[in-house]
Amino acid sequence: MRVLCTYAGGSGHAEPLVPIAEAVRAAGHDVAFFGRRSAAASLDVNGFTLFADTDDRALAAGDDAPITPLLELDMEREYRDLRGFADRIARARMDRALELAERWRPDLVICDEADYGGMLGAERLRLPHATVLTNASGSFLRAVDVAEPLDTIRAEHGLPPDPDLVMPARDMIISPFPPSFRDPAFPLPENAISIRPDPGRTPPGSAPDLLSHLPDGPTVYFTLGTIFNQESGDLFDRVLAGLRELPATVIVTVGRSLDPERFGPQPDNVYIERYIPQSLLLPHCDLVVNHGGSGSVIGALAHGLPLVVLPMGADQLPNAQRCEHLGVGVTLDAVRATPRSVRDATSALLSDAPTRQAAERIRDEIATLPGPEAAVPLLEQLVEGEPPSPSA
Repeated sequence: MRVLCTYAGGSGHAEPLVPIAEAVRAAGHDVAFFGRRSAAASLDVNGFTLFADTDDRALAAGDDAPITPLLELDMEREYRDLRGFADRIARARMDRALELAERWRPDLVICDEADYGGMLGAERLRLPHATVLTNASGSFLRAVDVAEPLDTIRAEHGLPPDPDLVMPARDMIISPFPPSFRDPAFPLPENAISIRPDPGRTPPGSAPDLLSHLPDGPTVYFTLGTIFNQESGDLFDRVLAGLRELPATVIVTVGRSLDPERFGPQPDNVYIERYIPQSLLLPHCDLVVNHGGSGSVIGALAHGLPLVVLPMGADQLPNAQRCEHLGVGVTLDAVRATPRSVRDATSALLSDAPTRQAAERIRDEIATLPGPEAAVPLLEQLVEGEPPSPSA
């Protein structure tokens, strides 16, 4: 079968599709991707065909991108921004997906959770599609925010209205997250399969020397991801000022678009890098301080690591709330956090046995989930016209 994997955003939308695509390819099927080239480094590394999205506004910003002011967290603003995925972005991507399908003739479409245009294109062409979840808590993408603009597009293409947003779960859901992390108010449908989150590829020569000779004592990892790192104001500086006071090794990744030198000289216990693969770094860590992105949070929990979360937007606040509810971390206000509050919260969690045990329980849950290869026979059933029967 021929499978088209589509994603509507940056690397957080593209990366969850890659291990599934690799499993499909390993089973002997043809796979191609459609999305932003700026989010596609791992696709090139792994030899996938990419049909590049012409609407690519997230190009690399250079050797040292500007950092914009940090805004107050406003979830209503985030939900309004989400409508763009169901309006302009969905309309453009649906048109392009239809054009691609005429040329490449897929039998199945696998879409990231926010790629409504890919889903609409599949429905218009009467192709089965699977939706890969990209939001760990499940509460960020809401029908109330996107159903209306999507119904406008549906009407333009002669598709029936879908006010309850049934479309994403029409055929199959693939969730690369532990089921216990999902908000119970948004349960997975019966046609969902939960698989292990991908630890990420380890490019050759990507392990910095510091990982081979870390000093004794705890190691704290601090990251703000690859999008919100450039929208963080002085948050890097405040967090660094707090973490450097700890009797711990502090490893910071600022993203490929930022120059570590901009943060000035650091004490001997602080190391700042552009990027280190999580698969290499997290096994050496004792705690993670991050922004609450789904990939960053679940990556930490897959290693049983407690979290200090500083949510700034998108799905980060719902993820932070789930961390607190499950007892695996604490949340700080990104705008108002001080070096002292960051230091105190991190210090407290490093010695908090119940929080670590809660994180380890989720680590153990993740370890029991099947790998992405478990989704392949279910995807094959879709193409054969049979409803999938997930066993996990």
